[in-house]
Amino acid sequence: MRKPATILLLTGLLAPMCGLWAQQTLSQSQRPTPQTPTQPSPAQQSSTQQGSTQQSPSNSERQSQPTTTLRVDVNLVNVFVTVTDAHGAPIGGLTKENFILKEDDHEQTIKVFDRESALPISIALAIDTSLSTRHDLPLEQTSAKKFAHAILRPVDALSVYGFSETVYEPTHGYTSDLKRIDEAIDHIRLGAATALYDAIYVASRALDRRKGRKIIVLITDGENVDSKIDYPEALRAAEEAEALIYSIIIVPIESSAGREIGGEHALIQLSEDTGGKYYYAISPGQLDDAFRKISDELRTQYLLAYYPAQRTSFSEFRRIGVQITGVPDAASDHVRHRAGYYTVKSEF
Repeated sequence: MRKPATILLLTGLLAPMCGLWAQQTLSQSQRPTPQTPTQPSPAQQSSTQQGSTQQSPSNSERQSQPTTTLRVDVNLVNVFVTVTDAHGAPIGGLTKENFILKEDDHEQTIKVFDRESALPISIALAIDTSLSTRHDLPLEQTSAKKFAHAILRPVDALSVYGFSETVYEPTHGYTSDLKRIDEAIDHIRLGAATALYDAIYVASRALDRRKGRKIIVLITDGENVDSKIDYPEALRAAEEAEALIYSIIIVPIESSAGREIGGEHALIQLSEDTGGKYYYAISPGQLDDAFRKISDELRTQYLLAYYPAQRTSFSEFRRIGVQITGVPDAASDHVRHRAGYYTVKSEF
């Protein structure tokens, strides 16, 4: 009678084990069967990539995200300087030791010193062709051609601009070809209004791409009635281009009630802030004389260049100061240069 008892005992032990085995087998049969990966379509790939990009940026994207940084500008700063005596005559023969150069009232080390007579010049010759100057235009054209023939060397270049309600460039770029320049001056056309600041802006942007000394010579009565550009924009464009503005202010009748005094003052300030100069021309002789003085100055300028030593202000405009030392009568000498420079150029 022991066998039935033994069988019952074994059956009792095996039954739970069989149940456990059955549960495990059922669990395994319900799992997804592993499949061989298939290549997704391009549309699927694009959808997947876009979804993952929107969910979480990659490491490279995190690295490319903008961060707040302090940029140190170590570009060489050029300062073109004109020195004249008490009578307005240019002073030549100075050396680097005769100049004290400052930025924001802090003295700088002059790294480059040169006498400007050897450097090429790019000149933007801008002639006012509005109705208010129609009687003087033939004289302006004659004087402008004399100036071009007197100043230009093979290494120099000049572009002619005419401006009335629009600004146009009959030379179609810079050239040293005097015949081409004469023809351009002869073919400038009369207009109605005056877009003076537009002319300064257009000429400055073209000069900004050129090397060497950059000069804007304006022949105008100072009237500005149709510019899309305002005074601050015109000045900034000239300063960013490192262009010196020489203004020849035409005054046909000095006491005329229609004289544009406000425009004249603007031209004077533009010339002073860029390191140039202004002249009044009431007669043809004075017009020729103004061009001659500009030519003389351009042959006796100096170049001072430096790497800014330190920043004492977070302003994007840095002020420049130049003094003369070690020469007789230095206190009576007049030093002209641009007022300063922008550390970041405007977009255009």
